[in-house]
Amino acid sequence: MAATIDVVEFEIKNSLYALDIGVAREIVEMMPITPIPRAPPYLAGIINLRGELTNIIDLASLLDQVPAGGVSGNQKIIVLVPEAAGGSNIGIIVDEVHSVIKVPEEDTETMDESFSSAAYIKGIIKLSRGEGSGRQAEKDLVVWIDVPKILGDLVTRGRGPV
Repeated sequence: MAATIDVVEFEIKNSLYALDIGVAREIVEMMPITPIPRAPPYLAGIINLRGELTNIIDLASLLDQVPAGGVSGNQKIIVLVPEAAGGSNIGIIVDEVHSVIKVPEEDTETMDESFSSAAYIKGIIKLSRGEGSGRQAEKDLVVWIDVPKILGDLVTRGRGPV
C-alpha cells in the first residue's frame, strides 16, 4: 500500500495551500481580533480562545501575497498545536478551508533545497479533480508550506516575537 500524507487544504487570495495536519489543532470561525500597537504587519493581533490568549498571524501578509487586510466572508483561523509554534498559542488567518485530505506520496514533488528554504515550501501537491466524470482528470497544484519553519524563522531572524 502506498504511503499517504494528511494535509489541511486551504485558500489564500485564490491560491491553494496545504499544511501538515499534525501542526493544526483546530479550525475556528473568524472572530474579532484585538490589534497590538507597533506589531509587525503580519501580526494581526490576539484573540481570547476559550480563555487562552492566541497570537493571530495574517498568513497572506507573511507570504507576501498582498498587503494585510481585506476580509472575505469565509475566513477561518487555523489554530496550531503549541509544539509547532515553539510553545506559543498561534493561529493563522486563511481565506477559506477546503478540506482535510490524504495525498498519496507519488502525488507530491519536493522542491529544490535552495528554493524551498527561501519560500518555506515543503513541496507541491498535485490533486486530481473531476475523477469519474468520464473526462480527463484535472490537476490542481497546491503549495505545501512548512509552517514550523515559517514560525521558526520569525523568531530567529528577529522579525519580532510570535
